[in-house]
Amino acid sequence: MTTTLERPDTDDALRAAVEVPWQAIVWDDPVNLMSYVSYVFRSYFGYPRDEAERLMLLVHNEGRAVVASGHREAMERHVQAMHGYGLQATVVRGEA
Repeated sequence: MTTTLERPDTDDALRAAVEVPWQAIVWDDPVNLMSYVSYVFRSYFGYPRDEAERLMLLVHNEGRAVVASGHREAMERHVQAMHGYGLQATVVRGEA
C-alpha cells in the first residue's frame, strides 16, 4: 500500500507574502522647510516638480508620505539616503 502525504498549499501564501512591496515613508518634522523636502524628492528620486510638491504636501498635511515602494533592500537604501538629507524616514511592509 502506498501512502500519499498531502502537503499544505503554502506556496501561494508564501508567494503572496513575498510579492507585498516594502515602502519608504518620509515623516513630517518641525525642522525642514517644505521647499527643501520638495527639492530632496526631485533631486534624489527624480520626481517631476508636481509630484514632488504633492508628496511634500502629504508629508506636511498628513504627517507622512510613501515616497517609494519595492524590494526591502532598495527601500532601506532610500531611507538611508533620506537620513543623509536630514529627513526622518522609515521602512514599512506594504499592505497586501
